[in-house]
Formats: sequence, structure tokens, C-alpha cells
Amino acid sequence: MSIPVSLKWAYRIGAVLLLTYALVAGLLSSLPRLENLGQTSRNLFYHVPMWFTMYMLMAVSVVASLMYLRKARVEFDRLAKEAATVGVFFGSLGLSTGIFWSRVTWGSLMPDSSFAAWWSWDPKQTLALGAILVYLAYFVLRSSVEDEAKRARLAAVYNLFAAASLVPLTLIIPRALGGLHPGGADGSPVFNNSDLSDEYRYIFYPAIIGFLCLGLWLTELRYRASKLNDLYLDHISES
Repeated sequence: MSIPVSLKWAYRIGAVLLLTYALVAGLLSSLPRLENLGQTSRNLFYHVPMWFTMYMLMAVSVVASLMYLRKARVEFDRLAKEAATVGVFFGSLGLSTGIFWSRVTWGSLMPDSSFAAWWSWDPKQTLALGAILVYLAYFVLRSSVEDEAKRARLAAVYNLFAAASLVPLTLIIPRALGGLHPGGADGSPVFNNSDLSDEYRYIFYPAIIGFLCLGLWLTELRYRASKLNDLYLDHISES
């Protein structure tokens, strides 16, 4: 699969410039204090965009799986795998930054030795972990099948199931259950004018685009590395 050179440079430059801006402005700008969050509100610029990036990459992965089921071309299976890999990476970062954020907000009065200080079993937090585990099973499935064509078909079918479970687990069910996490039952504070001021939006929205660009860039690099590795292994087996 070939990506236009202009598009490659667009998301590479976008990742560097926008993430540099998000890091510098997000950490050094003077921002209004959000209720009960204080300076930890700056984590918004990094924690939330990581989840946006995961959603995008899982969408790329499931489209690639659909294309594989239709055309049975190995490059689609490779793209599905690498996009899911980078997607899980960003999802894990999103979950980790959320854990530390909740530690200094929900669990601020608890000692570090308390498990509840780090993990409160909030519905959105817990179901997000469940969504990541569903995708980890995708990689377990891939590693358990030796035949390449059979592995690609099974992985593609499972990927459809994993993608179908992602939105209910991370968005629909947590909103119905409520909980401590913002946006649990009252909608998303990210797009709510009453919860997020323009000073935050000027940094937050570029950060989202920057992380999306970074996700595409990392997926491209992994795709190219995987392709080169397969070519090397084919060369070794022929020599």
C-alpha cells in the first residue's frame, strides 16, 4: 500500500509542530483553574487526545480487516495489525495517564499504599481497561495460528468483533452507568461550552490533531518495518 508523499509529510510535520505547541503551551500557559482539578487540568491536553487517537487507529484497523476479507491481500492484514498495535499503545497511555490523574483527584486523601487510591473501579475506567483487553486478545489469537492465510482471516473476523465492542465499552455503557469520570452521564465535557473555556480549547484541539498525526506516523513506520522484516525473512529462506 502506498501513501501519497504529500500526505506523509503533512502528518509528520503536523505531529511535530502541533505536539510541540501542545507541550509548551499546555505546560507553561496561564490557564483558568477548573473546579476540583487545579493544575492537573493540563492533563486534558494529553490524556483525552490519546483516546481519540486510539479510536482513529482502531477504525483504520477494522477497515483494513474488512478489505482483507474482501480481497485477501496481505498488505491489508499487515495494516490492520500495525494500526491495532499502535492503537493499543495509545489506549494504554490514555489509561495510564487517567490512573495518575485519578490518583491526585479522586484518591487525593488516600495513602499511596491503598489500591483504591489508584483504581476506583469507576465504570468508564474499568470498561476502558476491558476494551484494551479485548484488543490484546486479538494479538493472542494472531500468535496462536501458524498458517498465515488462516491467521489473517481469523484475526480479521475477530477485529470486527473487537471494533464493535469498543464504542459500547468506552462510551455508551459508561454514560448509562454514570460514575466519577467526567462525561459519564452528563455528556462530554470536552465539547461542553460550560465546562471548558476557550483558553483550553486553543491548546486542546491542536493537541488532538497532533496526536492523530503522530498515530498515523507511528503506524506508517511499523507498517514499513513489518514489510521489510518479511522481505528479509523471505530472502533468508530462499538463500
